Order: sequence, then C-alpha cells, then structure tokens
Amino acid sequence: MAKTPASKTTPPRMSDVAQLAGVSKMTVSRVLAGRSASESTRARVQRAIDELGYVADAAAGALSSGRSSFVAVLVPSLSSSNFSDTVSGLTAVLEPRGLELLIGDTDYSFDREERLVRQMLRHQPRCIALTGSQHTEATRALLQRSGVPVVEMWDLPAEPIDMSVGFSNVAAAREMVRHLAGKGYRRIGFLGGASELDRRGLDRLKGYQMELKALGLGAPRAVRLGDSPITMSHGGPAMAELLARWPDTQAVMCVSDMSAFGAIMECQRRGMRVPKDIAVAGFGNFEIASCCHPTITTVSVDAYGIGQRTGEAMLGALAAEESEHAGARRAVKTRIHYAVVPRESA
Repeated sequence: MAKTPASKTTPPRMSDVAQLAGVSKMTVSRVLAGRSASESTRARVQRAIDELGYVADAAAGALSSGRSSFVAVLVPSLSSSNFSDTVSGLTAVLEPRGLELLIGDTDYSFDREERLVRQMLRHQPRCIALTGSQHTEATRALLQRSGVPVVEMWDLPAEPIDMSVGFSNVAAAREMVRHLAGKGYRRIGFLGGASELDRRGLDRLKGYQMELKALGLGAPRAVRLGDSPITMSHGGPAMAELLARWPDTQAVMCVSDMSAFGAIMECQRRGMRVPKDIAVAGFGNFEIASCCHPTITTVSVDAYGIGQRTGEAMLGALAAEESEHAGARRAVKTRIHYAVVPRESA
C-alpha cells in the first residue's frame, strides 16, 4: 500500500483513502457504492478505510446518485411501547436491505408533522411512513407531489395518500363493547383523552358510542380527561369523575391499557373490587395488562407486525420503481388483525 498520509486534525477524506490504497478517488467511490472492482482492489480500499477511520458522506452520495439510503418514519410518541414496537418491526425488515430509519416524533401535532415532512423531503428519503390518516392539506399535497412511496400506519383511511397498513379503531372498540355486553354489563362507561389530536382515541370513542346505540344500552357515559399521550396518571382522576357522575356504572372501557391501570388503582383506593363491583377493560395489550392485578381485559393489536408489513410494502414499492413496470405499481391496503383478549378485569 502507499505511504500513510500525514496525521491531520480534520476527518479523513476520500482522497486520503485513495492515496493510502494507491488507487483513484473514482475507484474508492466504486467500492463504497458496491460497484465493480477486483477483490484485491476492494480489499486494499477497505484496509485503508479501516486504518484511517474514514466515514463516507452519505448526504454527498445521495446527491450524486439521486437517492438516499434512509426511510423517514413519523410517530406520535416514542414513549408509547406500541409505537416503539412498530419502529422495531420496520427496522427488522428494512435494515437487512441497507435502509436506515430517520425517526420523527410529531407529539400528536399535525402542524409539527407538516414541518417534519418538509424537512425530511429535502433529504430525499426512499420512502415515508406516517402514523394515522389525518394530516394537514399541505402535508398531503407535499407527499403526493414528491413521488416518494408513502405508507399511513395504524389506520385504514378511506382515501389513502398511497399505501396503508392498519385496522379500524372504530370496529375494534365496538367489538370490546360487545364483549362487555356479552358478559352481562349494561351500564358501560368510557374513559378517554381530552385532546382532539389523538384521532385513534377519538375513533375508539366513536366505536363505543356506535355500539352502545346499536345494542340499545342507553346514553354514553364518557369522561374525556388529559392530553395525549394518555398515561396511568390520567386513569384514576377520570374514573373518579365517572363514578361521581354515574355511580351505578357496571363496566368501563378505557382508551388504553395505561388508562385502565390507573382506573383500577382508583377502584382499589376506594375499596371497590374489580370486576365484582365494576369491570374495567383497556386497549393495546401493553405489557402492564398482563402484569396488573387483576390482569386487564384488552384489545390486542400487532404493533410489531404493523411495522413489518409497512416495511414490506415499502420494499415492494421500491422494487416496482426499479423494474420496467414501475408505472404499474398498485397501492397496497393491508388490514392488520386485532382481537379482544379476555382476562380477569372484565
């Protein structure tokens, strides 16, 4: 190999790698891009890279090739284990294909989502995944004009931007109400958040209201308290308010397992037995649902699977773009399975 360049305080450049390996910059570029080069040349370049600690400029590579190696993913909250599981599922599918995730936290804000989409599109992502089906008109227009494959996760929008992977929160909530009614409960309440930004929570409230009406179970007993994301700390005060307004309530459906746990703790503080005095159900099948005492009846959703199927939809779209039939790519609408998981609390 050629003589090692003199020590520098600045990061090593491609020209330093070329000098140390005794090849041209173009050859180094070909090796980094995985294009044709002899095994001996590839080995010399790799040894030089390792010795210098050279890190390729991915942004420059994207500009020269017209494509990046990352996928943009927007979720409402990274503190939620459901959304973290979805990101893990995406990573499991995309990382082996050389695609990395650039993750944005929208904090349940449509305006913040719009800003993040604008910023990420400047870096030419290969695909974009968003959570939910509600977006600003500007966000929809930006994504439709970009030509980038888009997947809306966790919902099944009536008019998707491109592809979607999810389920109906309305239908899942209705199924939980049917489960509670099937256990003999007639006076059923609902605990949810106060924010209008959590569309999935609002859909669960809508499903509760629709099924209550369909079964002739009287007027809704809904308490909406707290900003998203709903945590354990919201469940207790919401349950207290529900019992103050409707003390004869027999069962409560909560917008999430976290809220259900807080509600059960409030019942225990009052000396009320769950489910003998009042039944409590959650949503999401979080780990706490199976660890709580009593264990929480809930709706199980395959959050990890949503990530996997989203990644598979992206890879399918990218493969179609690279084929001679790119113009024939069809939008994918993937329905994810959900199910009521009966446990001790209801």
